Amino acid sequence: MAQLDKLLSHLVPRGGLRLHLRADRKPWLDLRAGGTLDLLPNPLPGVMVDVLASDVVPPDLKTTWQEGGEAEFDYEMGGYAFRIRLSRDLGNPQVDVEHLGPARLAPPPPVPLPAAPPASAPPPAPGPPPAAPARKPEAPRPSVKPAHQPEGPRSHPLAERLFSTLIQEQGSDLHLTSHEPPLARIHGDMKTLEGFAPLGPSTLLEVMETLATPSQWQRFQEVHDADFAYAYDAGGCRLRVNYFMDRIGPGMVCRVIPNQIPDPDKLGLPEHVRRLCNLAKGLVLVTGPTGSGKSTTLAAILDLANQKRKDHILTIEDPIEFVHPRKGCLVNQREVGTHTETFKSGLRAALREDPDIVLVGEMRDLETIAIALETAITGHLVFGTLHTSSAIGTIDRIVDQFPSDRQQQIRVMLADALKCVVSQTLLKKIGGGRIAALETLFISPAIANLIREGKNFQIPSAMQTGRSYGQKLMNDALVELIKDKKVEPMEAYMKCPDKESFIAACKRAGIPFDLRLGEVEN
Repeated sequence: MAQLDKLLSHLVPRGGLRLHLRADRKPWLDLRAGGTLDLLPNPLPGVMVDVLASDVVPPDLKTTWQEGGEAEFDYEMGGYAFRIRLSRDLGNPQVDVEHLGPARLAPPPPVPLPAAPPASAPPPAPGPPPAAPARKPEAPRPSVKPAHQPEGPRSHPLAERLFSTLIQEQGSDLHLTSHEPPLARIHGDMKTLEGFAPLGPSTLLEVMETLATPSQWQRFQEVHDADFAYAYDAGGCRLRVNYFMDRIGPGMVCRVIPNQIPDPDKLGLPEHVRRLCNLAKGLVLVTGPTGSGKSTTLAAILDLANQKRKDHILTIEDPIEFVHPRKGCLVNQREVGTHTETFKSGLRAALREDPDIVLVGEMRDLETIAIALETAITGHLVFGTLHTSSAIGTIDRIVDQFPSDRQQQIRVMLADALKCVVSQTLLKKIGGGRIAALETLFISPAIANLIREGKNFQIPSAMQTGRSYGQKLMNDALVELIKDKKVEPMEAYMKCPDKESFIAACKRAGIPFDLRLGEVEN
């Protein structure tokens, strides 16, 4: 099925006479009743118009279209005939489609009549009347399939090669961009995958349509963005996929999500963080920039709870990443856009689903944060993520989300509900691979009182004096990794949020280094 067919399918039902495609404009119809109608909410880039045109032009006109910039031909789709005119205006492709009416179908072949019996043949003997035809059994009603499951296998030979190479190279992310060779993020660095040529827009669109479900592909065509998870069984993992359009054409990014739940020992999670799975209620936040391993840390903690407890775990994610089988707990995983409309609606519904532990993939807006706080205060254990670079900044971000007349109330609620903030960042490991540095803020009675009074600036001092609670500042975590010969000093310096205090912490630990050279002093 050509990509243009999906736009043509709207022409007749909506009373259109002609369909027009122009670079950087929304596709529109000329209506029979007069006026025009936009078909998509967003403009189509010129490269997308070119792809749609090249997809339908007949083989004998491809040279004329590519070299001369013009072509005209008849086209049939869905029982209707159309005339398509392709042209270029200052290099920009244009497509004009005119509805000609119903397609002319070939007449059906004649049905031969049964031969008459010979005149000498005796009439048939009378017999019993024919039995009434058996009543046709009622067809069973189709079963309802989960919306996130595709109808049949989805694969593409090029995609299989790319995914296989990504796994072999131990890459974390695959980047596919129009007119560029495939790239992968391997141990934190972007590298070109060998053995692959640059991908054209039409090839990339073909791969993308194959991997997506019909509803996901329709969303991408409408808004030029799509997020979903793809099960790559051959590699023993799932992929978090994002589709997008940019000034060059279509593109996609795939992140590897192992099928196996991460082991806390391999992640290096401290004992105080592991004990978070035993909390009866409260709010636990894992924060950090995009790609810092927040989902991995949360998955490890949630798996510990799944092993040790006999409760109900409910997750709300976008999309579902790590799949948690039932161990000690009943686990329900809901995906935003497939099983619930938004994080807010899914979290509001969770209060009526008898959960003990709730995981919120992202606390994006004020209402989601407010409902998460209420859920934690009403006796549930809530895990969530925020895109903040420090534990102190997380508290400030939450409070600042609310109007000034509610901020004192939110401070009181946070002091009661918040149990821990884990802020992390990923660093390149010496010898290859990556390792996470964790800043951990456990809410002791003294720190809860500081939050209640709005004295967040005093929390770092309280953390330094309360290490028995498991408190650890980011600078201390980075210094430990340097002393253990796991991370280079310059790598830690580049990732630390407070560089001046980091230099002071290094000097106290006897790790001076020259910032001009990025190397440790001899």
